[in-house]
Amino acid sequence: MALINHRTREIHFKIVYYGCGLCGKTTNLKSLHDKLPPERRGKLISIATDHERTLFFDFLPIDLGQVNGFLTRFHLYTVPGQVYYRLSRRAVLQGVDGLIFVADSHPAREYANRDSLADLQDHLRTLGVTGHALARIPWVFQYKKRDLPLALPIEKLRASLNPNAWPDFEAVASEARGVSETLRSMCKAVLSRLATGTHAPAHARTPDAAPAAVAPAVVPPPIPVVARTR
Repeated sequence: MALINHRTREIHFKIVYYGCGLCGKTTNLKSLHDKLPPERRGKLISIATDHERTLFFDFLPIDLGQVNGFLTRFHLYTVPGQVYYRLSRRAVLQGVDGLIFVADSHPAREYANRDSLADLQDHLRTLGVTGHALARIPWVFQYKKRDLPLALPIEKLRASLNPNAWPDFEAVASEARGVSETLRSMCKAVLSRLATGTHAPAHARTPDAAPAAVAPAVVPPPIPVVARTR
């Protein structure tokens, strides 16, 4: 849920990177943080315990403009993908405005990708994010490790994870390819949802099909915006 800070005249959005363990979520955040101008980014923070780590930082985009005179600030989060960190992932998903699902292209991780997507859907249901609330959240899919010799075909990944054709991108960590493009697509989608109260896949190939474990987009009421000062 977008939050407004009237004192700083900023609208805050929460973007969560989700996916199975070691799929490339942390690489995304570190790469983005390194590329962003220091004056526009917050500190990359790691909340670590003996067994897990949550990464996050916030940034003000330079070229996305303002919304009714307010600057937009995006908070990026990622959490451990291992099965035994379920409660941490659920906590981070609270108040999410956009979801980036990071899939591992290695053939051995095919089922782990699907399990992670099902896990995400289960957490959203538990948090009460269903129906119209779920339809208001834009998604972007990113297929990591595309430089692997035996990488799964894009068509197979789409059919398994993204049949409703939400925006998706191929990514290679060593080249930083697809990382900025993924985030830019999500930022634009979140701003579009705020402006119109709706969101639908940007290049739908099968408009009547629902994404795996995700409800199809419907026309919801305008997004609720909660005022906050700090």
